[in-house]
Amino acid sequence: MTARDLHADIGDTLVSEERIAARVAELGARISEDFAGRRLTLVSVLKGSLPFMADLMRAISIPVRIDLMEVSSYGGAATESSGLVRILKDLSASIEGEDVLIVEDIIDTGLTLNYLVRYLRGKNPASLGICTLLDKPARRLVDINVNYTGFTIPDQFVVGYGLDYNELYRNLRYVGVLKPEVYAVPE
Repeated sequence: MTARDLHADIGDTLVSEERIAARVAELGARISEDFAGRRLTLVSVLKGSLPFMADLMRAISIPVRIDLMEVSSYGGAATESSGLVRILKDLSASIEGEDVLIVEDIIDTGLTLNYLVRYLRGKNPASLGICTLLDKPARRLVDINVNYTGFTIPDQFVVGYGLDYNELYRNLRYVGVLKPEVYAVPE
């Protein structure tokens, strides 16, 4: 595979690096205040939320534990989530009796996250909340209660800051709209 200019595949910058940094700091301060005096466990859903999780945990001033999960939605096209979920990597520690915050990169249909919330509730946490960098409500198929939202975005195919297309673009420091010709299937 030849090297490509990832920035050239971006049509528009939707959320700049500076806006992300400022919003993550705000979310971290709010979470710190909301969970003051309690121990919080952040659960990152791999792989897309890793950059957000890393920055968010550093913006939180109270003690936090972190854990990682990896889930796979299958059965749909490459750019769609089917809501049929397999857990590829489960939590490494018990969350029973813990305050838990799921850290997501993006919520669109909500199908995968809906499954994950039900699954984690079965592990008896003291509380279970959701923090997402991006919310795309135009695509929502199930009702999801999101406690902390970075940015509400339109229904566009976005990459960067952890979000990928075909495992590329995760390393961009901003969230951009991928040009349709990059992911469109030729007719």
